[in-house]
Amino acid sequence: MTYDFTTLMDRKGKDAVALDVDQAISGGNLAHANIKIRDGFSVIPMWVADMNFPTVPTIIEELQSRVAHPAFGYFRPTKEYFDSIINWHRDRYGVTGIKAENIGYENGVLGGLVNALNVLCSKGDKVLIHSPTYIGFNHSLQDNGYNLIRSPLKRDENGIWRMDFDDMEAKIREHKIHAAVFCSPHNPSGRVWERWEIEKAMALFAKYDVYVVSDEIWADLVTVGYQHIPTQSVNDDAKMRTIALYAPSKTFNLAGLIGSYHVIYNRWLKDRVDREAKLSHYNGMNVLSMHALIGAYKPEGRVWLDELREVLTQNINYAYDFINTHFRGVKLAKPQGTYMLFLDCTEWCAEHGKTLDELEIAGMEVGVIWWDGRAFNHPCAIRMNLALPHSQVIEAFNRLDRYVFNPK
Repeated sequence: MTYDFTTLMDRKGKDAVALDVDQAISGGNLAHANIKIRDGFSVIPMWVADMNFPTVPTIIEELQSRVAHPAFGYFRPTKEYFDSIINWHRDRYGVTGIKAENIGYENGVLGGLVNALNVLCSKGDKVLIHSPTYIGFNHSLQDNGYNLIRSPLKRDENGIWRMDFDDMEAKIREHKIHAAVFCSPHNPSGRVWERWEIEKAMALFAKYDVYVVSDEIWADLVTVGYQHIPTQSVNDDAKMRTIALYAPSKTFNLAGLIGSYHVIYNRWLKDRVDREAKLSHYNGMNVLSMHALIGAYKPEGRVWLDELREVLTQNINYAYDFINTHFRGVKLAKPQGTYMLFLDCTEWCAEHGKTLDELEIAGMEVGVIWWDGRAFNHPCAIRMNLALPHSQVIEAFNRLDRYVFNPK
């Protein structure tokens, strides 16, 4: 490989919340638990969704070049910024026809989601969303006065998560819903939706005049053999009905720099979303965020991403096979995208007379810092981050096997 995805990166003292065990604990149902990592066990960060890999060097080079100039005054996004996004969508997703006027800055995908719903809805409105549900959707939407109507995803005979279109339609009718949040690829299930699935969902939304906010922050992180299909690309109605949200932050590990963007073709929606975003006077681009995106979307970024996808695919395959072989009673679907596992521990906990709290604590005590899946609207689940060097993934699962799931 051209780039290094094997070296254990030392993030201590480098502003890495992933290593903050207290933060990981407080974010779930274990806030009051007294958890101590046992002597001899290092921390393996497998909770918050950032990667333990160094980013592509062209980002560092682009930032260093800009920082070398000693002025950081007011600025506007450059043509290079817009061209970088347009070319990325053409080359990675096969989308043509995006213009600079269709692109708008957002401080973050969740902020963009709230801005979009503030245009589409009134406070107190009901919004359709799939379950299990990304924790950030729960907080950001409910905190801003929206009521979430959840349509559960169901696993088919092959264990693949699928949308329940009958349930979606029934809830749209019952609750008079006119806005939906669509997560593609889906977090936390890891589904990469097939074209027919997106088409069927969008036909349903068109039938009931439901506008869609499509969170596509994971668009680049699909496993080898899968392809992300932008929601707006499936037909002309979807193109005009959808506000799509993207960011280089998940792909290139840039969450600490802040910087997302929307793509909106519908001029009526675009004008109003832009206006909504300006009302707080806080939704403004950082000049370094702009240069980070430019550095990420260079040709080297394409090579780096393809190699990253191979590494993540290897980690997912290893973890999936290990769990199915060693952790009887733990159910999961193999992720097709993202780098997260979502473990259904219901059967295991019942068979072993353990609570989910006890299971989570046992893992953390041997340094495997994972995340309480109840925050994602599942009663007995754990979410795990696999964006680590393969050697750490192996070590984590060996610890879980020996000390947690199958202690001798």
